[in-house]
Amino acid sequence: MSTSVTENVVSPPSPAGALPAPALWEEVIPGGHHWSGLMRRGSALRITDLEGGANLSALLFNPEDKLERYNMPDTLKAQHTAFLTTGHVCYSDMGRVMCSVIADSVGWHDTYCGVSDAGMIAAKYGATNYQTQRNAMTRNGRDGLLVEMTKYGLGKRDLVANINFFSKAAPDEAGKLHFVSGHSKAGDFVELRFDMNVLLVLSAAPHPLAPAGLYQPAAVKLSAWHAGLAAADDLCRNHCEQNQRGFANTERYYL
Repeated sequence: MSTSVTENVVSPPSPAGALPAPALWEEVIPGGHHWSGLMRRGSALRITDLEGGANLSALLFNPEDKLERYNMPDTLKAQHTAFLTTGHVCYSDMGRVMCSVIADSVGWHDTYCGVSDAGMIAAKYGATNYQTQRNAMTRNGRDGLLVEMTKYGLGKRDLVANINFFSKAAPDEAGKLHFVSGHSKAGDFVELRFDMNVLLVLSAAPHPLAPAGLYQPAAVKLSAWHAGLAAADDLCRNHCEQNQRGFANTERYYL
């Protein structure tokens, strides 16, 4: 797989303006918290980093057949990339396009570092519990995703490689990954168009490579609108030949 890890492709510039269409709904996920919901085919979601330094771990499932879900290896190799930004799509393990990145002010969203777990968070920020800290307790990405997944009959065996929106981890010359602090600024955003019906599962807990210190994960805002389906001249559809095949495969599924 050939890819560059030294450049960010940023389009359009931050901050975001008004939504392209009236908002269907909006919601804020506080830092460290988690969320899940059904995104219908043809809907879109703007995710905004409200404070700077956000990390939003995401998993995607087909709600009609939850054995079909986001596939990180196929997504990366099909588009010859190691990260996500404008023009890229997220593939399922059935070769269908689950969602497309239609706008992005950040330029690099991590795809290969996974999620934080309870041990990582305790080692970096100290161990806490709800009985003593209530909503100020430290939370980790793995447990947050599992809490949401359980609502739909999913469990530990369904935890697959996730996306970490707003985060960047780049390798040095020896191949060691380094977390890039300050990568996302307050007001930065990414916009996703959903090309399938998608069960979206999110956690706003810290990235697994985030440095130790004060536990203060940033909040994110979700803003949904109706975007419609990808046209023939769609940027994501025509990003590469494989994406054209992926969209054709997706469209056949909904005939």
